[in-house]
Amino acid sequence: MFKSLIIAETITEFDIESLPVQNADITGLVNALIILLLIATVVALVSRKLKIPYVVGLVLAGLIVTQGTLPDFVSLNPDVILNLFLPILIFEAAINTDISRLKSTIKPIAVLAVPGVLIAATITAVFYQVAMGLPWITVAAMAVILTITDTVSVIVAFRTVSVPSRLATIVEGESLFNDGVALVLLNIIAGIHLQGSFSVGDGITQVLIAFLGGGLLGWGLGYLCVGLFQQLDDALSGILLTVAVSLVTFQIGQLLEVSSAIAVVIAGLVIGDSGFKKISATTKVTLLNFWEYAGFGVNTFIFLLVGIVIEPRTLISTLPLAILAIIGYQMGRVLSIYPLLSLLKRLDRPIPIKWQHVLILGNVKGSLSMALAISLPFTLPERTQVIAIVFSTVLISLIGQGLSLPWLVNKLELSKPSPLKKTIENLQLTLIASKAAQKELNNLLESGSLSRSLYEEIFASYQAKIAQGERELRDIYNQRGKSITEDKYINSLKRRLYLAEQGAITDALRKGILEENSAQVYLATINEQLLSLKDEN
Repeated sequence: MFKSLIIAETITEFDIESLPVQNADITGLVNALIILLLIATVVALVSRKLKIPYVVGLVLAGLIVTQGTLPDFVSLNPDVILNLFLPILIFEAAINTDISRLKSTIKPIAVLAVPGVLIAATITAVFYQVAMGLPWITVAAMAVILTITDTVSVIVAFRTVSVPSRLATIVEGESLFNDGVALVLLNIIAGIHLQGSFSVGDGITQVLIAFLGGGLLGWGLGYLCVGLFQQLDDALSGILLTVAVSLVTFQIGQLLEVSSAIAVVIAGLVIGDSGFKKISATTKVTLLNFWEYAGFGVNTFIFLLVGIVIEPRTLISTLPLAILAIIGYQMGRVLSIYPLLSLLKRLDRPIPIKWQHVLILGNVKGSLSMALAISLPFTLPERTQVIAIVFSTVLISLIGQGLSLPWLVNKLELSKPSPLKKTIENLQLTLIASKAAQKELNNLLESGSLSRSLYEEIFASYQAKIAQGERELRDIYNQRGKSITEDKYINSLKRRLYLAEQGAITDALRKGILEENSAQVYLATINEQLLSLKDEN
């Protein structure tokens, strides 16, 4: 009786008349999602047949779909992209990044993501001011927005052609960190516009706080997640935990006014490197599959909506300015990439000139540039024009550069895998899969889910595969003798081992186990060996 009265009173507190409207909105949203999913499925089939990048197909399909087909609230909302989609995309890329490869390419990544962004944005802003005549504060914001590289489009192109793994790591790493740099710069520009003043000291302080604070936040929350992984080795709980960490890290970063993007990157790297070592092979595969699907789904909706929200009339009217915008940011890219990487070869392995061509043409723009344009302060001079230019520029960049990048990579013949490498990779696949299965068998035996006799039988079958694979690898080495050490595949293995040695020595130094002088001599020797290795395919 009392419960009925409470329910009745609670119902009367709501606006009953608003419920049909809310239901209509929900129904419209569900219908819109169904339409978008069907379009994306058709695009996937057509793109495969026509052999064009999937993201380019999504944008073209979005241009065909009129906005009247979908409810008005289905659009590129900047808050949704920045607070939901961006953390998911960054975290998915970070947990799939190989730490050892990232360490081996950290110098070119750091050069491209920090001074590279600053130089490119400055040159681009000067060009825009001269060519378009917009106010300095406006061209500065637009230049930073168009300095960001969209990794998805580039990596999709890389999947259709063979590229050196080191080049792919540089592209992914640069995009992971230059997003954070660009977001910090844009916040500084917005602060200058709103406050009307700027101090170099304050700017440097903001950058240091943003990066150091973001790094510490990501490191702390990442290792907190790693500790929780040790307590629960369950795939579904792991999915919930990683999703929560990716989103919470971004939100806390915003509250603390540090770089949220850098925080999510560091958290993802820590979890992908240390956390996945604490869980079973089954849980790890499930987590990676979930995040691959999450990243794919987010990108599908983003690129489809990019095409939908851009009106053909706006595209035509802003086409000359969009072409100028592309010339400007490519000019900034050229004048920053070639000189910086030329200087870098004095400190690190040189980046081949062909790779630098790919880094320049692969400077594709994406949805984050559009979201940042929409989020500009409403009082910014010529804000509406900037948004129209950025939208048109992103569309032309996705289609033009997205379609031409695979052609350029093929034309440059960046990678020619050797038969030896193919053979070794197949043997390596067998070893990795068999050892992962044995690890899972041990977990099942320890939990009591498997009988000892069945365990021994299955374990022995995998052990036979492992022994066969190791024997074939040993035979290959014995047959090739010293010449195999010149193979690029063997060089990549050496690189991983040298990096492991570096990490162990650095850790021992930090703990006071080794003396500084002897350790530094050994580290210098390892660095020389790393620099002497050839680039791997």
